[in-house]
Amino acid sequence: MEIGTEELPGGVTLRLAAPSDASALCAAYVENRDSLAPWEPRRPESFFTVEAQAERLTAQMREFAEGRLVPWLLVSGGRIVGAITLTGITLGPFCSAYLGYWIAVDHQKRGLATAAVQHVCRIARDRVRLHRIEATTLPHNTGSQRVLEKCGFEPIGTAPRYLHIDGEWRDHRMFQRILHHDDPPL
Repeated sequence: MEIGTEELPGGVTLRLAAPSDASALCAAYVENRDSLAPWEPRRPESFFTVEAQAERLTAQMREFAEGRLVPWLLVSGGRIVGAITLTGITLGPFCSAYLGYWIAVDHQKRGLATAAVQHVCRIARDRVRLHRIEATTLPHNTGSQRVLEKCGFEPIGTAPRYLHIDGEWRDHRMFQRILHHDDPPL
């Protein structure tokens, strides 16, 4: 699948991740560790190493080659300032995927998440040929919910004890965006 590079506002580039990004991605996770902790699974210390990020990126590139995942990075001035991923890509009659993203704390509240999600939705529709994208947020993550709603996602319900986040099974609000209303599945 052809993904390419997209220029976002504020001199930020949205591009496909690569195993060679391991060191920069590790630095980004270390730098944003405290701000990401309430929104993510608890991470072992080994997650915050270049080796672990290299293994993770290599695994993601395998899944990308198989058409099951697309991992993007948000890069500004050579520094990773966020990531956005489509996972669980399923084609056929479902044509759907899950969206996840994070933005570095010093790049939040600048419209970057909204711009990135909008670009990814367009790529998902036009290049990946998806019909639908699903995203979930913790109920109190109103910032992420605003991003999703600005990008055309609609709330579709609540999933009790959906993900193990910050040490507990947590409820999540579920959102979806329909990308193709009338096109038949490929």
